[in-house]
This record gives sequence, structure tokens and C-alpha cells, in this order.
Amino acid sequence: MSGLVTGDAVVLGLQPARLPSRALAVLIDLVVVWAAYLLITLGLAVATASLDGAAVAAVSVASFLLILVGAPIAVETLSHGRSLGKLACGLRVVRDDGGPIRFRHALVRGAMGVVEILMTFGVVACVASLVSERGRRLGDVFAGTLVVRERIPTARVLAVPPPPPWLVGRFAGLDLSAVPETLWLEIRQYLTRARELDPAVGRRLAERLADELVARTGTPPPPGVPAEAYLAGVVAERQARDARRAFAPPSVLGAAGGAGAVGGVGGAFGTPVAGAVPPAAVSPAPSAAPPDGPASAPASVAPPGGPPPASATGFAPPA
Repeated sequence: MSGLVTGDAVVLGLQPARLPSRALAVLIDLVVVWAAYLLITLGLAVATASLDGAAVAAVSVASFLLILVGAPIAVETLSHGRSLGKLACGLRVVRDDGGPIRFRHALVRGAMGVVEILMTFGVVACVASLVSERGRRLGDVFAGTLVVRERIPTARVLAVPPPPPWLVGRFAGLDLSAVPETLWLEIRQYLTRARELDPAVGRRLAERLADELVARTGTPPPPGVPAEAYLAGVVAERQARDARRAFAPPSVLGAAGGAGAVGGVGGAFGTPVAGAVPPAAVSPAPSAAPPDGPASAPASVAPPGGPPPASATGFAPPA
């Protein structure tokens, strides 16, 4: 990757194109341009058969300059640095600061291309590209441009192997809030590459990662569970929690948050309590009177003909 600095002091990570891809792009462009030049030359030869030698020579020079020199310049200017060959190879011409090229950049590149590509059969361009650190030819050096790769192959993402079926759901009460992202990344990399490691090395690495995970969670693995299976089970539990958090509707998330805050034991261990009900929804059961004997009158009920109770008026009646 090449660190290009823009005018706003922003570093761009661009991958310069090397000689093989650039040579293939130039070869495609030359085939297309020369085919068009030969067809147009044949047409002009038939059309100018009645002219004298000076006129035919002038037409030939004009067609050479317009087709072999002017056409690539026009194409690079209008397409912002992507000719037909560069488009096929996933390349693009940009300025030194990463911006799109203009007509003057394409003009300098095209004029220098006549010398280092057409007149020397590409020898000068190949030598300059091999010597340059970023693979630039002389036209790029004088124009202040750079050919970069637009299509960069992405790394293949490997899926984490699932845990054994008898471990699914065993770590639902595990507190994973203290586990950093760097440790998750190390565990994922180990699980995706475990089959490629030496068995002894892989076992030691799994035990080290399991010890770090136990130190972060504070809960040891169940007895008899291997370190690799323990790591796979914990990663699967975290993925399940992330999936529930991502796809659950907001109402369910709000209810789960309220239940976790009130749930006591469930909230402390990070496991939702089944059937937890918010306190506002719980109504106290009415106290039943004894089956035998008269029921005691409530304190707020006044005797017949007496003064109102204190709770109804807010003050005690005079004695």
C-alpha cells in the first residue's frame, strides 16, 4: 500500500499497479488503437487516392496524431484515468494526491507515451517502471500521476466452527461484558485456523486463550470440557446474543431491560428470568378474613353517627 497525502493532510492507502498488470492494460489499449488506426487508414487511402503525394502524407500524419496520440488522451481525460485496458484490468490513473486527473495530466502522459512506448516498443517504460518504487513510468513522473489498483481482492472470511451440540446453551449465564475485542479477535482467529496448526501447539494456544477468558469472565468452564470446545461454546453464545440484540423489536428489548433491572438474580448473572413481570403489574393479593369469627372493621370506616375518621379529614376530632 502507498501512503498518499491529500491537500487536507489525509493519508490515502492506495495500492500502486505493478508492471504485469500495467503491461496487460497497455497491450489491450494498443490492440484497440492500432485496429482502429488500420481501419481508418485504409478508408483514408481509398478516399485520398486521387490526391497528390503531399496531401496523402499530411492526411497520414494527421491520422497518426489524432488516433494514436489524441484518442488515448481524450479517453483518459473523459473517463478520469480509465482507458479500456485499465478498465479491464481494474486500474486507474490518479494524481499524486489521489485526485482525478485532468487534461494536462493526460496530455503529458500521452506525449511521453509516444517516446517511451511507441518509438521504443515499451522498453523505456518497462525499465522506468521496474526502477520506480511505485511502478511509475516517465510519463507518470513528469505528469505527477500514479496508476493504482481499483479492484483489490478481499480476504476470504472464514466461519467460526460451531460448538458441540451438548454445549449449546451451557454458557447462557456467562457475563461477557469484561471481555475485550482483542481477545475475541484472537479466539476467532484460533478457531478458524485450529485445523491448520500442530496439535500440540494448538492445544497450548487454546489453553492460554481459555485461561484469559476465564480471568475476564470469572467463571471456569464445566469439568471435562476441552479448551477448544469451551472457546467455541462461548463464541457461539456471544454470536447468539448479538443476533438477538440486532433482530429483536424495540418493545422486546425494553421489556427485557426492565426485567433485567428488577429481576434480582437474573439481572446479576446476565440471564433473563422467565416470566418476570415489572413491579407495576403486580397487585397485592387481598387479605382474607378468618373463616370463623367476625371480620374486623377497617380503620378508615367511621362508626354510625360518629365523627368522620382522621384519614378522611386530615385532622383528629376534638375530644
